[in-house]
Amino acid sequence: MKSAFQFLIGSSGSAGRSFTPAALAAMALLGSSCASTGYDVKLNAAAKPQAKAAISYRIESKSPNVDTSTLRYQEAENFVKTALSGKGMYEAPKPELADMVVDLDYGIGPPQISRKAMTEPIYQNIPGSTKTETVQVGTDIRGNPIYSTVSTSEPARQEYLGDREYSLAVTVYEKHLTVTAHENKEASEGKGPKTVWGVQVTSEDESKDLRKYLPVLIAASIEYIGKDSGGEIKTIKVDEKDPAIAFVKKGL
Repeated sequence: MKSAFQFLIGSSGSAGRSFTPAALAAMALLGSSCASTGYDVKLNAAAKPQAKAAISYRIESKSPNVDTSTLRYQEAENFVKTALSGKGMYEAPKPELADMVVDLDYGIGPPQISRKAMTEPIYQNIPGSTKTETVQVGTDIRGNPIYSTVSTSEPARQEYLGDREYSLAVTVYEKHLTVTAHENKEASEGKGPKTVWGVQVTSEDESKDLRKYLPVLIAASIEYIGKDSGGEIKTIKVDEKDPAIAFVKKGL
């Protein structure tokens, strides 16, 4: 994943702040779950030192790929506002009073062919053993027993031989979310307002249900809003029952 935050490379330390008590009660830190079900996401975050002081915002989207008039955008915007509230941030009562402008961009990429590693067990059918025994099958006219030799077989069984590894071609889609904050100032002398912080999250798999993944991507970003990952792209496992997802979906 190519970094979208080259403008912030070189910043040092974390510019994040603690979760509010209400947010801490509502969600757990991401990545702490070791359940096998969930979502694999990749995350990159960057921040400037002034991120710590920016707590009020106005939100917008300048991406030509995002239609801000749709219900999906309104839902995504509400998810982001909820995530920001988990970091002690709030929407400014008037746009001009905001410390920063939060730009929201999200979408789904074109289908891509990927190789998926698969493993399946190999078993061998083992026939059951055969044994013979003499049993009484009747009596003669004098009442003497009549014996016969019969054969019986044990049930067949399966023996585990190991695993077979192979790859399978699958069609995958990359769902992406980028939330970027810059100073709430007009451009001057040909220079735009400085970027304060940014978080980029992606998830690639066979699903193309963007609406399902938006709260997951936003929930994954909460811990890193206003923080710097040091240029490192983190791979995170988000459990499908992670409280952070429920927190985001609940809204404000």
